[in-house]
Amino acid sequence: MTEQSARDEALLGPVEIRELAAQLDIRPTKQWGQNFVIDKGTVRKIVRLADVGADDVVIEVGPGLGSLTLALLPQVRHVHAIEIDRRLAEQLPLTVETMAPDVRDRLTVTQQDALTVTSLPDPQPTALVANLPYNVSVPVVLSFLQRFPSIQKVLVMVQLEVAERLAAVPGSKVYGVPSVKAAWYADVRLADKVGRNVFWPAPNVDSGLVSMVRRDPPRDDVPAAEVFACVDAAFAQRRKTLRAALAGWAGSPAAAEEALVAAGIDPTLRGERLSVHDFAALAAARTA
Repeated sequence: MTEQSARDEALLGPVEIRELAAQLDIRPTKQWGQNFVIDKGTVRKIVRLADVGADDVVIEVGPGLGSLTLALLPQVRHVHAIEIDRRLAEQLPLTVETMAPDVRDRLTVTQQDALTVTSLPDPQPTALVANLPYNVSVPVVLSFLQRFPSIQKVLVMVQLEVAERLAAVPGSKVYGVPSVKAAWYADVRLADKVGRNVFWPAPNVDSGLVSMVRRDPPRDDVPAAEVFACVDAAFAQRRKTLRAALAGWAGSPAAAEEALVAAGIDPTLRGERLSVHDFAALAAARTA
């Protein structure tokens, strides 16, 4: 058996996924955004693009039946798997014990809603790598970047439209709140596109892989919460000029204009033209 064949033997394919689901009486639900990856090549690609290695501690949100977990465990120091479905959370260690017993000690499973996770046992995470439930993908990414400053890199599979929004640049049609908030924490790019046939059940949309590499925030003299409040206000009424859209945030149109001018921003622009650096400068000017 070749090395590649041996690695494939320890991964889940379509037959194994369906057998496990039947055994657990699991019927993938839209409520929890459950679409299980059945393609071994896709999980290998995710691990490769995530650029994780022997020193990395990975958070995996929504591991499901374990397709990606089994691809991650041999490559990294530890995996914190966070699963909301009790049956899946209980089964995952058993699957790893059966298919990859030599790395079973590298896995910790937490049965919890990822959006409520505020701490994890040691070792602390250095990366977030996951096939995220579509309905909570953006808040999960942003909350983990905010709550776990030890996370240095992210590789997540999300709905393609969401992936494009996260990686969008100022002035593009899909640039918006997720784009700016993600850029506060990291350099973001669309790493690859993924078709529908790698999932069971197949979703109605294509997916995208988003890569993030953490960097320092644009400024350290204004908190993220202040900047994000400005961002939310600017995009709540996208068609309005910033002077009008930010009136409520600043206290009045005149106060909004004063802050915009102080930050060196044309008050007649719209929010989609501003970079995260512009929003940071604006929030700083408002609080000065």
